[in-house]
Amino acid sequence: MVKLNKKKSSWFRRLMGLISKTVAVALSGTIVVTLLLRWVPPPTSAFMLQQRLAGIAVDYQWVSMDRISPNAALAVIASEDQTFFDHWGVDFKALADAIEDNRTRKRPRGASTISQQVVKNLFLWPGRSYVRKGIEVYFTLLMEMLWPKQRILEVYLNIAEMGDGVFGVEAASQRFFHKPAARLNRREAATLAAVLPSPKRMFADRPSDYVVRRTWQIIQQMHALGGTGFLGQDGH
Repeated sequence: MVKLNKKKSSWFRRLMGLISKTVAVALSGTIVVTLLLRWVPPPTSAFMLQQRLAGIAVDYQWVSMDRISPNAALAVIASEDQTFFDHWGVDFKALADAIEDNRTRKRPRGASTISQQVVKNLFLWPGRSYVRKGIEVYFTLLMEMLWPKQRILEVYLNIAEMGDGVFGVEAASQRFFHKPAARLNRREAATLAAVLPSPKRMFADRPSDYVVRRTWQIIQQMHALGGTGFLGQDGH
């Protein structure tokens, strides 16, 4: 009996040791990948891979921040996350409110900052679960520790879907306005930001009445933030 208990104890220790090593390797891997992407343009993203696996063509053109109009950066902040420069990636109050609301609402409510959207686009699978949300929060906090805000914004502007299969502001600007992202004016940038919540149903080149209204709301918010000078908070 004593020998049997010793064998069980030894087996359990080996199992726990293996689990601990596996977790340590996985965590180290996430740190290495996240740190690498601070400097290396992402060759693709989880969202793009999902599109390709579904047989949908992907238009993705990476450009550096100095080749993106400040109007585009300001528009997505005005539309998606006006406290972008002030938080650590996760608005925990909004997240808690969304979780509580989602318990009683049939249509889930989002609570994602720009940083969280970068993580979801880059790394995560579709769906809503507490496990997925936990991984999202982990990657978001890790990214905020390892990347400057300007890099987070640069990656977001390059990988966000802005049309059906159109990823990033350069591809969207060329597709819908026939010009490089560096030349986007305020209205064009606001229009692209307006379609971000549903880029497969809303179109920057054929804006619905809702998109037109939302565009002008975003322009008003861009003005209220102080114009492109607002981006100077992170040295852009």
